[in-house]
Amino acid sequence: MAMVIISLQTFAGTWINAFIASVLCIAWVKKKSFSSNEKILLFLGCCRFWYLCITWVYFLLSIFYPWRLFVYPLPQLFSAFHGSLNLSNLCVSACLCIFYCIKIANFRHIVFIYLKGKIDKTVPWLLLGSVLLSLVIGILAYDITDAVFSNNCNSTAQGNVWKPDVRMDEHLIAVLFINGFVFAITFIAVISSALLLLFSLWRHKCKMQTDSGKNISTDAHVKAMKSILSFFVLYSINFTCLILILIYASEKVKLVDIIILLLQYVLPTFHSLILIFSNPQLKKTLRRTLSIFLWLRSETVKNSFAMESVDEQRDRSGPVPQHSDEHRHRSDWGHC
Repeated sequence: MAMVIISLQTFAGTWINAFIASVLCIAWVKKKSFSSNEKILLFLGCCRFWYLCITWVYFLLSIFYPWRLFVYPLPQLFSAFHGSLNLSNLCVSACLCIFYCIKIANFRHIVFIYLKGKIDKTVPWLLLGSVLLSLVIGILAYDITDAVFSNNCNSTAQGNVWKPDVRMDEHLIAVLFINGFVFAITFIAVISSALLLLFSLWRHKCKMQTDSGKNISTDAHVKAMKSILSFFVLYSINFTCLILILIYASEKVKLVDIIILLLQYVLPTFHSLILIFSNPQLKKTLRRTLSIFLWLRSETVKNSFAMESVDEQRDRSGPVPQHSDEHRHRSDWGHC
């Protein structure tokens, strides 16, 4: 049952993030231009897509072929890719929250005005820094995993297979502490962005009390707040998973492992879905895609019902009488 739920979550998450990446790439080719928001969303969709795929492959191997997880260099590669993609996901999500805060919030401080003017040029450097930091974490995770397996190695004749009694918590805790440090930094960035946007929205509401109609700035504030607060909630769930992994790293509790794995799929799936509904272009394309899908499904159902009705009429009419070869030859001789 757990495998079915995790597989469904993986399918939904990969489809949603692949949809984001494909729509933005098509728009990039058509418009020949790319905004800073689209750059962050494209990078985030790609990171989450590969993160979900690698985590799902690891989960399937741990169920059906657990001994393959101790064959060199699979443990090192899984640890490196998982740590690198997870960190990229967190860093780019934090960059998106900072981008929304600087772009939408209204403050007259000279530093904030300077950042608002330079944010479009800063986004590529933020993404590059996220990539470099995730690569460093991936290399550290690979080296730590390789060192632990080398110390606990019980080689076969080829020297590339280890016994499955290696204590994974020895390297897991070290990698998780590194991830925890990055978690804390990005968590502070998300909280700061949410508080600044909330304060800016409150100030804007105070100024617009006399205006009964809606304001574009107010709508932008509300959409950004929805995205950041949803990410804050899902980020808290992911941070709770990290704490649970640290607590149960040395204990083999399958139920806790399944719960942690289910919660880890929440962030890259539901936050991407929220980003789709908060982006007008992605929301419009999603509605169009779903309408086409529903139309194709209805046409397929109609065709199937039509084929069934034709078959029923054919069965009711009975088989078509066919003359035997002998009777056909007799009739031919009669005519002669």
